[in-house]
Amino acid sequence: MSEPLRDTPASWPVTDTEDLHRDGWVVALRADRVTTPDGATARRLVVEHPGAAVVLAVDDDDRVLLLWQYRHPAGRRFVEVPAGLLDGDADEEPIAVARRELREEAQLQAEEWTHLASSYPSPGITTEVQHLFLARRLSPADRGDFELHHEEADMTSAWVPFSELHDAVLDGRVADGPVIQCVLLARARGLV
Repeated sequence: MSEPLRDTPASWPVTDTEDLHRDGWVVALRADRVTTPDGATARRLVVEHPGAAVVLAVDDDDRVLLLWQYRHPAGRRFVEVPAGLLDGDADEEPIAVARRELREEAQLQAEEWTHLASSYPSPGITTEVQHLFLARRLSPADRGDFELHHEEADMTSAWVPFSELHDAVLDGRVADGPVIQCVLLARARGLV
C-alpha cells in the first residue's frame, strides 16, 4: 500500500472563484478554477454548507425517536432523526447543535452523549460535514421559543424499537444517509 489508510488534508491551488449563487440563506454555490498536480486547469463546483449535527436518541428501552419529514429535492417523506445545521455562531460546536436540535425538534434532552463519527456526505460537490451523535439517558425538555415552520411543522414522530429500525435500514426501507450511518455505527460499536 503506497498511501496511509486515512483521509488527509490536501488542496489544489485555486486560481479563480466565481459566486454562482449567494444570498442570506445557509448555503451558497461557487465555481472554482483549480490547478491540478499535472499543471492542468479544472473547473469545480462547490456547494458551501455549514455542516450539520445528527442525533440518534435512544431511550432506556432501546427505542429510537424517529421523525417523518418531507424533503422536496428528493421528492420523498423520509424516516429521519433529529438533526440541524451548524448555522449559529462561527465557533458553534457540533455537540451544542446536537443538544439544541434534540430539544427543538424532539423536546428531549440527554445526559449521555457519544460521538459516533463525522462524515462528508458528498465531498465531490459540497463542503458539508455531518457530525453523528448517540444520545442516551433522555428526559423531556422545553422547546423554548423555537417554532416549527415549513417541513418541520409537518413532521410526525414516533418511538420505534432499535431492532426494527436496524432491520428497516438493512432491507432498504429507510434510505436517509445519516440515519443509516448512525444505526450501523451504533450497532457495530455495541452501543445499542
